[in-house]
Amino acid sequence: MLLDSASLYFRAYYGVPDSLKSPAGEPVNAVRGLLDFIARLVQDHHPDQLVACMDADWRPQWRVDLVPSYKTHRLAEAGADGEEEIPDTLAPQVPVIEQVLDALGIARVGSPGYEADDVIGTLTARGTGPVQIVTGDRDLFQLVDDARPVQVLYPVKGMGNLQVTDDELLLEKYGVRGDRYADMAALRGDPSDGLPGVKGIGEKTAAQLIHEYGDLAGIRAAALDTRSRLTPARRKNIIEGGPYLDVAPTVVRVATDAPLPDFDPALPREPLDPMTLEELSARWGLGSSLERVLGVLAG
Repeated sequence: MLLDSASLYFRAYYGVPDSLKSPAGEPVNAVRGLLDFIARLVQDHHPDQLVACMDADWRPQWRVDLVPSYKTHRLAEAGADGEEEIPDTLAPQVPVIEQVLDALGIARVGSPGYEADDVIGTLTARGTGPVQIVTGDRDLFQLVDDARPVQVLYPVKGMGNLQVTDDELLLEKYGVRGDRYADMAALRGDPSDGLPGVKGIGEKTAAQLIHEYGDLAGIRAAALDTRSRLTPARRKNIIEGGPYLDVAPTVVRVATDAPLPDFDPALPREPLDPMTLEELSARWGLGSSLERVLGVLAG
């Protein structure tokens, strides 16, 4: 089980009341919410390995070099140091989350110059058995593969109501399987990531074109073939979008070769550092949330 950690702690932060505070009065809603999420996920899905995948770089330079608009609007909202903007009362909780995961012995993995998505993509590619990816980010639907199987557990409402995303569901909702989701995403673009897409092509049209021509290469070949059934306007837009389509797939597709440190992905049955965990619990008032995690791990 691979956790898109930032996606989950942002969700915890906005979903758990900030009235949950430490003994000193600091909000700990993201910390406790994430611990509750982990307890529920382990209890419901029984993974034998669990990895908290981290953003070592939320806007990698190699993606910006290819598409300069990548996440530009978020950069405008970022601090002077270029760090991704995190709400004032969430930012201090992130180091606490990291310390608690480390003390529990839950593997926490990032890679310099790569996003958490790329860590997830690399670990998925390295694995041989079933993988469950827990994220609120649709970009990771591209990793879905019924043959392994690789599924995305996409929160609909909390961790108790997860959309189990497989190829069948993707076909039903988007008209493409996981292995063509990135092609569709490149064609339609994504304003939230600063990806313009191809003019006049939305999600449904992108899926139709992939269904008809197989993949992005097939669609671009059809645009250059005057005998194809593409309308003149669509042909023109695809050809004019050529420079974007040359680079967009590399930006949209998660990396599968990010360099990762050595780590033990095994789900811990007892805390790696019980003394530190006890100190963190007392300092931050982790209470029943931490007890639930420890109970589920021991069980």
